[in-house]
Amino acid sequence: MAIERKDGPTSLIFSRQNLAQQDRDAEQVANIAKGGYILKDCVGKPELIFIATGSEVELAVEAAAQLTAEGRQVRVVSMPATDTFDKQDAAYREAVLPAAVTARVAVEAGIADFWFKYVGLNGRIIGMTTFGESAPAGELFKMFGFTTENVVNKAKELLA
Repeated sequence: MAIERKDGPTSLIFSRQNLAQQDRDAEQVANIAKGGYILKDCVGKPELIFIATGSEVELAVEAAAQLTAEGRQVRVVSMPATDTFDKQDAAYREAVLPAAVTARVAVEAGIADFWFKYVGLNGRIIGMTTFGESAPAGELFKMFGFTTENVVNKAKELLA
């Protein structure tokens, strides 16, 4: 029996996390394959860049919206695959994370230290520095600072 091959999706993947759906245009969807891309941008040069992955992207988007409403120029970069992003040409990496924008905040519910590569030594990272806590996810997120309020406050420290 021959199996007919069809072009298109071969699997459908669901997350156990309650992730907010982010609107993306066709270019952004294509750039997901580059490991990191601009999800939300400002008009002109950004003052600050949020870098996030997974469920933390929603926090970065919410924080960016709050800062934008206060008159700040903020970019949100979704970085689902750092190793793939690192393999992109220098021009693409610079277009997404311009070296001239040093005010950067990474939001990652995993290990924090890795993200200094992207935020620099003067950037801020909201991430885990310990292991072994047990509680409902909502309580742990608050305890470790994964709140819009904390993300905004870290950004404001850099912008001050």
